[in-house]
Amino acid sequence: MGKSSHDDVLDGALNIIKNNGTRISVCTTEPTTFAEATSSKMLAIKTISSTDFTGPANGDTSGRKITWNQHTAVSITNSGLAEHVATCDFSNSKLLEVTTCTAQQLTAGNTVTIPTFKDEIADPA
Repeated sequence: MGKSSHDDVLDGALNIIKNNGTRISVCTTEPTTFAEATSSKMLAIKTISSTDFTGPANGDTSGRKITWNQHTAVSITNSGLAEHVATCDFSNSKLLEVTTCTAQQLTAGNTVTIPTFKDEIADPA
């Protein structure tokens, strides 16, 4: 028996990130709460809006995706080893998603670039 989801279903999840994500933060270890992503594990943070994304659109493999624009010259607040990037809804104190990044040592007072990346939700299998 086959499985399927309409694009609108997958887009709904991606649009929550796109339309409600108001901060992107570079973090040390994986944050599991809003407070960790915006404070205790946060190395750098930047305000974002829905214009910082492209999509939803067809996924590279299947399903649907959103593509993040690159963010340059993001001020580093705290020194540490960057390993994760988190998206937060600051108005509602929600941690929306966490992804990994290439590990890099960051030093407070400098800046970091968050390169473009994609969030893709695959079609049901």
